[in-house]
Amino acid sequence: MNYFNDISWQNGIKDLIDIAAVSYIIYKLILLVRGTRAIQLLKGILVLVATWALSTWLNLGTLKWLMNQMFTFGVLSVLIIFQPELRRALEQLGRGKFFGRSTGLERDQINERIKEIIKAVNYMSKRKIGALIVFERTTGVNEFIESGIGMESRISAELLINIFTPNTPLHDGAVIVRANQIMAAACYLPLSENPFISKELGTRHRAAIGVSEGCDAISVVVSEETGQVSLCLNGMIVRDIKEESLISKLFEELMPANSQGEKAKTSFWRRKGADGNNG
Repeated sequence: MNYFNDISWQNGIKDLIDIAAVSYIIYKLILLVRGTRAIQLLKGILVLVATWALSTWLNLGTLKWLMNQMFTFGVLSVLIIFQPELRRALEQLGRGKFFGRSTGLERDQINERIKEIIKAVNYMSKRKIGALIVFERTTGVNEFIESGIGMESRISAELLINIFTPNTPLHDGAVIVRANQIMAAACYLPLSENPFISKELGTRHRAAIGVSEGCDAISVVVSEETGQVSLCLNGMIVRDIKEESLISKLFEELMPANSQGEKAKTSFWRRKGADGNNG
């Protein structure tokens, strides 16, 4: 009790600021590794820490010694394993983005983004131009972005069409979209190993399914053989999806309708998609 009696209000405020700062840094670090392979390694480290704590509590000498040896050499291993994430954190810190507040897209920006995507998809579908567009959501896909050619460009139908035009440098691979930007093109994605996938589907469709199996990203695929448009989500694929359904699903997943205003906009786009199909 004497400890609490000796605490002044100045020290109390200082301790609160200290705790808040450390908590915020830990939070940002978790966001940094979320959606990458590093998160699995982090889970493994937590298992080792829990094992060490259990061996200490139960006084298991051999296991405790083994865990201590692993921790002794583990610091260097962690630096090597998490090198890409540490580098990205330092880059963001240098750009002033590490402590920046991330803001969601405005409704108008989301409207514009989906409008440009649909315009590009319709153009490529009619001309049987193969395409693969991945939308990042909650789970980060930085490791896939870094496998491609960085762009960080504003989304436009014309740019997407130029990227996927055959015999151009960037037409192979996937385009990854984050917020209202095309982050990278010609990105490599993991192929799905699901044995139940139709043999008719090629590498592009398997990559679209594969990326949606490992995270919550959404993939839109245009087949260069048939021109059909497919949507991949949660390891599942909807083939030959119609424009109205595609628009509706993109709005549902990228901008959940939490208000009447958002629902009204979704209805507007559904009507517009339906009119476009009739034309």
